[in-house]
Amino acid sequence: MPVNQTSMELKSDREIIITRTFNAPPRIVFDAWTRPELVRRWWAPISRGVSVVLCEADVRVGGSYRYVLRTDAGDEFGFSGQYSEVTPHSRLAYTQVFEPMAAAGAVVVTVTFEDRDGRTALVSHEVYPSKEAREAAVGSGMEHGMREAIEQLEVLVASLS
Repeated sequence: MPVNQTSMELKSDREIIITRTFNAPPRIVFDAWTRPELVRRWWAPISRGVSVVLCEADVRVGGSYRYVLRTDAGDEFGFSGQYSEVTPHSRLAYTQVFEPMAAAGAVVVTVTFEDRDGRTALVSHEVYPSKEAREAAVGSGMEHGMREAIEQLEVLVASLS
């Protein structure tokens, strides 16, 4: 199987587009993206001493989710939101609030899972509530953490295939 690369594009002053191909069918990648017992295994960048300590998701239109991460130093922070579109194995749309900065507003995330000969082409399109909110996210080092989490997702889906 080919080695896959993650790309991150700063499309406009409020958008980030993340793309990645996974060596697994959309059903497996979608499940890993949405099932709490699987999300726990990849969503936090392990090399940064972060773990998922709470992972709840009611994956349906109008349903909500909440993930709480903890650092080795004991600091905790959460991400939460609500699903506006759920098309199993092909498309998700949801809001995402970084709870320590909830006043900045919610990011609107749309993720597509496209089948390409048994592999999955994933595109995550994030629209931030403001230019400043996107700049704060990028400035926080989110790209490094996102890339590591996506690599962890690749390992997980390979083990599930």
